[in-house]
This record gives sequence, structure tokens and C-alpha cells, in this order.
Amino acid sequence: MRRLGPADYRRMPWKNGGGETVELAIAPPGADLADFDWRISSAQVSAAGPFSPFPGVDRSLAVIDGGALLLHVAPVDEGAGPLSVRLTPADPPFVFAGEQAVTAELADPDAGPLTDFNVMTRRGRWAHRLQCLHVQGRAELAPEGELLVLYCAGGSVRCRGGGASLALAAGEALIVPATGAQGRTLELHAAPAACLYAAHLMQTGACQ
Repeated sequence: MRRLGPADYRRMPWKNGGGETVELAIAPPGADLADFDWRISSAQVSAAGPFSPFPGVDRSLAVIDGGALLLHVAPVDEGAGPLSVRLTPADPPFVFAGEQAVTAELADPDAGPLTDFNVMTRRGRWAHRLQCLHVQGRAELAPEGELLVLYCAGGSVRCRGGGASLALAAGEALIVPATGAQGRTLELHAAPAACLYAAHLMQTGACQ
């Protein structure tokens, strides 16, 4: 297991230049936005605007802090109507294709900015599933693919697995290989409670 914190993250402009994102992890290391296999990031949204296009990429988006984000999503199939989605910290992640045209706006601009959490995988190389976990006391988490990236959005949690034990504070992440001794079920202990986002990463083809 490997713990990551703010000192390990990389701040960079959005692909469309409309804001700034904090890149928590990317593969392969040093990849750019055109050739990554998978990427996990977080961003603060303070104004309306379009999402950057990522053709050939599957995305999951969650709001982890703040108010509601309104998404206006263009259809993938001809003849289908546009989709409107209201996303809050209480809602499950929204899954969409990176080539879809998406614009976002704050439901209540006077409430201030919100923070989102974004997982992207290159179609044909990797797939993913993003889930939100509210842990109070003890819980178990079983990785579903080759890698598990666990992000602590609130509170703190101790993670035990493969003979290792690491504590995560809010804003820190844990990368867990889901193979060998470390691939066993992860034991979580939160006191009193923690809000976690688990990105299960599954390799589906040849990587960069």
C-alpha cells in the first residue's frame, strides 16, 4: 500500500483552460492528458462552464463537498434527448463518456464553490467503478480489479491489509495493488466516522 498526500499531488490547468484541477494519481507515471491509461483528480468548481472533452475515455464524477452541481449532458445516440443531472454529495457518482458534451453550473452560485472528484479510464485499456463509502467503526472493502485507489474526503480512517497499517486523514489517498498479499480484503477503522471514495481500477487491454 502507498499513501499519497497534498505534497504528492500535481496542480494543473483544466484541459480547456477554464480552471484548475488537482491530479492525485495518473498512469503511466508522467503521462499527459492525451495518453494516460487512468487518472484520478479533484477540482473546485466556482462558475458555470463546459467540461473538457476526453474522447475514448470513460468518466465518473462525484461532488464531495459543497452544494449541488447541475450537469447538462448531450446524448451519445442520435435521436436521444439531452440529459440534465443534479449532483450533490449525497448522490452516487455520475458515469458518462468523455466524448459527450457536458456543461455544468452551480445550482446556487451564492452558496460558494464546490469540490468534485473525477475518475477517468482509457477505454480498451482500463475500466473502473467509483463508489462512496460512509464508514463508522469497522468495515471491510474488497478490491475489484488490479488496483484500488481510496480517497478520504472527510474524517480519518485506518486501513489494514497485506500486513500493513496506514492512517488516512482528509485529503489523503491510498493506492492498493489488488494482487498478491496486498490484494486481500482491506480492513477499515474510522472513529468516529469517515467519508471515503473507492476507485476500483480493472485492466481490460494493453497499457501504455
